[in-house]
Amino acid sequence: MKQERHHYVFQIQFLGFRYSGWQQQPGQKTIEGMLVKTLTFILPGRKFKILGAGRTDAKVSALQAAFELFLEGQPIEDDVSFTAIFNANLPPDIKVIKMYQVDESFNIIHDSKSKQYVYLFSFGQKNHPFCAPFLANILDNLDIELMTEAAKMFVGTHDFSLYTASIQEHIKVIRTIHSCKICNNDFISASFFPELTYAFVIEGEGFMRYQVRMMMGALIQLGKGILSIEDIRRSLIPDLSMKLEYIAPASGLLLHRLDFK
Repeated sequence: MKQERHHYVFQIQFLGFRYSGWQQQPGQKTIEGMLVKTLTFILPGRKFKILGAGRTDAKVSALQAAFELFLEGQPIEDDVSFTAIFNANLPPDIKVIKMYQVDESFNIIHDSKSKQYVYLFSFGQKNHPFCAPFLANILDNLDIELMTEAAKMFVGTHDFSLYTASIQEHIKVIRTIHSCKICNNDFISASFFPELTYAFVIEGEGFMRYQVRMMMGALIQLGKGILSIEDIRRSLIPDLSMKLEYIAPASGLLLHRLDFK
């Protein structure tokens, strides 16, 4: 007899600094692996699987990520109590914000409407060691005004072939960026942060692997004078003779918001 299946979406936060990304990998500590391990403990004997709204790289954090739980058998009776039990058994660097039930037509990947990433950074001097999980630290001086001007060029629909580590046949390289800017950081603060910190804020329907970090990397190279603003313009054509190889450090990247249709 076929078991009844129930579908739930969980919104979560996590500090990714000690994890090897989202996806389960043999011998590695991952966000997905820790969620599955905890669910196995609090749902003893139950059949389930989870599906994330997207994969994050090693050391990348999230203020609002999400995954879908497919649970066979009896439904979860009390969302509030289950959330409390889940949080009590998760490590301190992962937190469930809320959960809610969805119907079987919901698809957490295809129904994702937009994602907003924030890349936090500082430059010019070495940071306090406690900054490492939150801020990328660029020791060189950067031309922030030029970087701010160039960030606006990413808005719109472009070919981002040069902004991913490798292109496979099924990868969609034409992507639409709804908004993109560099501003002062008011997302996360701490007493040990330097006086001035910055945020690269980008929102779109979806991103390729390393895309945001490579976009940030190009802006850092622009700020250092290694690339020109014309190089940024050419990179969106794209000029296949051009190569972008610098990937900004992962620890500055934060999945800030995830919206569904």
